[in-house]
Amino acid sequence: MNILFLTYQGDIAGSTNSIIYLTRGLADRGHGIYVGCREESLLYKTLRNTHVHLIPMTFRSKFDQSNIKQIREVVYRYNIQIINAQSSKDRYTSIFARWLYRLPVSVVHTRRQVSQSVGGLQSWLYCKGTDKIIAVSKGVKESLTKKGIPDHHIKVIYNGTPKEKYNHLNSAITEDLRRKFSIKSHDFVIGCVSRIKNQEQLLEALKYIDFKVKVIFAGIEKPDYHDEITREYTVDHDIYYEGMVACDMILNYYPLFDLKVLPSTMEGLSQSVLEAMYLKVPVIATRAAGNVDLVQHNHNGLLFDNADIKCLKTQIEAVYHDHVDCQALTGNAYTTASSDFCIGNTINTYESFFRGLLAKKLVPIPAFPVFSD
Repeated sequence: MNILFLTYQGDIAGSTNSIIYLTRGLADRGHGIYVGCREESLLYKTLRNTHVHLIPMTFRSKFDQSNIKQIREVVYRYNIQIINAQSSKDRYTSIFARWLYRLPVSVVHTRRQVSQSVGGLQSWLYCKGTDKIIAVSKGVKESLTKKGIPDHHIKVIYNGTPKEKYNHLNSAITEDLRRKFSIKSHDFVIGCVSRIKNQEQLLEALKYIDFKVKVIFAGIEKPDYHDEITREYTVDHDIYYEGMVACDMILNYYPLFDLKVLPSTMEGLSQSVLEAMYLKVPVIATRAAGNVDLVQHNHNGLLFDNADIKCLKTQIEAVYHDHVDCQALTGNAYTTASSDFCIGNTINTYESFFRGLLAKKLVPIPAFPVFSD
């Protein structure tokens, strides 16, 4: 199969990692995988020297005529059969390119976060302009159906995590970080690896914690609300903001964590939660969106209702005081990440889905073997 993936984003984010794992995996199986993205993006730089073919593209707007022409040129030059758009601007240009130039391709959109804007005319455009929409979790699918996308038009395909990436943890870097944060053996360390979500809920919960904790936020700078919340603390917690952390560095933080907390209501399917699960760090996450596809409460992690600060506080205390069986939680979480949500399952499902899509159009597809992770 010849598939063109499009994204105008592609910088530090879990979605970028998911696209990297998927495109590289499909290319390694012998498919013609082309990625149209910004040349300066992390995605472009990471996929160099792989079997993925990189196409520098511009994405100035949803109606970028240059990008629409670029898509047409790539489709005809490389005999593209499927366009898979990943983000908002390229979702539009992929549809307009097919309509304007009557391109003989299937168009699929992938939605990696809970829908915030779809509805009305936009929902109509996405339905009429695509053969299918992929949602990376049931939570994302539910958000799309609430905005008017028909259930039958959406296919759920979960993100996955590749086990080989966990072979590159560097204990020396972790020890440097341990010294940086002055972490001692008796310290209780909470990690929150995420771009801007609802991190203030974790800060609020610490008002009610009567033992000292260290919190490391990776993915955000110190927010404006920090001082207002922390001045009410009765315990002098240590709070650190690491800003954006490079993908090849972030895994080295997880061995520092006694607990991973993700307060978010917009997750598609969190790579950072998968990482914590794989590395056997206990997880607490908001009972919302794709979190509930990954975390089964009291089985492989803990869930709290959005904005229920007292519940979040209670669950942090439960982990700290060993009121929950963290060994059982993390053991089950490892199975979830390494088996149920391995990247091999994701690639197999995408491959089967794409084949079925092309078979319906009676387009000849070469046979490739199916691999498991």
